[in-house]
Amino acid sequence: MKKIILVSMLYACAIGLAQEKMISKTGKITFEASVASFEEVKATNNNVTFVLNTTTGEIASLALMKGFQFKVALMEEHFNENYMESDQYPKAIFKGKIEDFDLNSLTNSAKDFTIKGKLELHGKSKDIITKARIMMSGSGISIVSNFAVNASDFNIVIPTLVKSKVSNKINILVVAVLK
Repeated sequence: MKKIILVSMLYACAIGLAQEKMISKTGKITFEASVASFEEVKATNNNVTFVLNTTTGEIASLALMKGFQFKVALMEEHFNENYMESDQYPKAIFKGKIEDFDLNSLTNSAKDFTIKGKLELHGKSKDIITKARIMMSGSGISIVSNFAVNASDFNIVIPTLVKSKVSNKINILVVAVLK
C-alpha cells in the first residue's frame, strides 16, 4: 500500500513539474541584413526550438544555422559556408530570462516584457536586452520580439567585395507559440 501511495505521489509531482515548462519546436526566426538599392538579404528558419519555464520566466531557444532558407539558393550556400561556417558553428543558442514574468497575468491582449540574456552565435557570446510582446492565446503563449545585432560582434566577416551590399546590422524577428 505504501508503494502505491509513493508511486502515486511521485507521478502527481512529475505531472506538476512538467507543467512548468512550455515548448515550441516550430518557432520562427527571420533575419534581414539588406541594404537599400541592392538585392534582399533575408532568411527564415521555421523550426526553432523554444523552452519557457513558466515559474521562473527563464527562456531558451536553439536554431540550427542550416535551417535558414533564402529566396536565392546561392545566398544560402554563401551564408552557410562563408559567413556562418555552419559546419563548424551549427547552431545559435539564446538563454535568458523574461523580467517580471507572471503566467497568471497573461491575457489575450499582448503585454510588453523585457528579456535579458546571452546569444551564442558563431563561437561568440553577446548579452542581449530586448522587448517582447507576450500574450496568452487559445494555442499557448505567443511571443514576438524584434532586435538587432552586429555581425562584427560575432566575428562574422563580410567580404570587402560585398560590404556595400550586406549590412553589418542584422535585424532579427522572433515569433513563437509555446504549448
